[in-house]
Amino acid sequence: MASSIAHFLVLSAIIVVLFSSTQAEVQGSFDDNFSKSCPETHFKTSEDGQIWYLSLDKKAGCGFMTKQKYRFGWFSMKLKLVGGDSAGVVTAYYMCTEDGAGPTRDELDFEFLGNRTGEPYLIQTNVYKNGTGNREMRHVLWFDPTEDFHTYSVLWNTHQIVFFVDRVPIRVYKNANYTNNFFPNEKPMYLFSSIWNADDWATRGGLEKTNWKNQPFVSSYKDFNVDGCQWKDPYPSCVSTTTQNWWDQYDSWHLSSDQKLDYAWVQRNLVIYDYCQDTERFPKKPEECWLNPWE
Repeated sequence: MASSIAHFLVLSAIIVVLFSSTQAEVQGSFDDNFSKSCPETHFKTSEDGQIWYLSLDKKAGCGFMTKQKYRFGWFSMKLKLVGGDSAGVVTAYYMCTEDGAGPTRDELDFEFLGNRTGEPYLIQTNVYKNGTGNREMRHVLWFDPTEDFHTYSVLWNTHQIVFFVDRVPIRVYKNANYTNNFFPNEKPMYLFSSIWNADDWATRGGLEKTNWKNQPFVSSYKDFNVDGCQWKDPYPSCVSTTTQNWWDQYDSWHLSSDQKLDYAWVQRNLVIYDYCQDTERFPKKPEECWLNPWE
C-alpha cells in the first residue's frame, strides 16, 4: 500500500499543476447555484457561508440540487459524514437527469450508508440508464469519513465514468458500445446531495434501524467544484467528443499508470460487494462486466 499511496501523492501533485488553471470553481452564494428541498430549519451554513449543513430528524430530511445541468466533465464535492450511531441514515451525492425518481432517468450515485458506532461506513455507487439501475458496488473506506472532510468526485465522459475518493479511483465503468446500451451518455444531469432515513435497507439490509434518540443527524458539505459542459438548449458546443477539455482528452479516457496501481489496491482490499460477481441476482453476467477497466 505504501508504494500505491506514494504513486497517488505524485499523481495528485501532477493533477494540481495541470488543472489548477482550468478547473472551474462554482462562484457566488449557495442560493446562486443551488435549490433547496427541505425546511429552512434543516439547512444551515457556517458564518462565512462556505460550509453547508444538512440535517435529518424524524420529521424531515434535507437536500439540494444545482440549477444548472451538465453533460460530461469533472464533478467534485467535499463531505463530512454523520458521526456516531448513524445506522439507517443515508447521505447521498449524485447526478441525475431529473428531480425525482422518474422511470427514464439516468443517474450516477455516491451513497454513504450509516452504521452503528464503531462499525465502518459503507460507500455504495450505482449507475442508472433509462430508469434501470442494479449496478451497485460497495466499498469500505481507508479512513473515518466522519472525522474530517474528504473529496468525492466523478469523472464522466463518453468513454468512461470513474468514481474517485480523494483522487483515488474506486470504481471504473467503461463504455464499449454495449449491445445492451447501458452507458449513460445522452442526457444532461443535475447534481444533488441529500440526507434521509433509509432504515428499511441501508444498514445490514434493514436489520439495524435508525435510533431517533440521536437526532438530528447532520452531514456537512463544502468546496463544490465543476469543470464540465454546461447544458444549453438545444445543443451546447461540447456535447460530443471534441478533446477541447482535459476531461475529454485521451488521458481521461483511461486510468493512468499510477491510478491503475491505486485502483488495483482498492479492488483487492476495499470492495465488499460487486454486482458483477453476484450470480444469484445475475445468473448471466451483464455485458459490461466482461470489460477490463484497466484498458
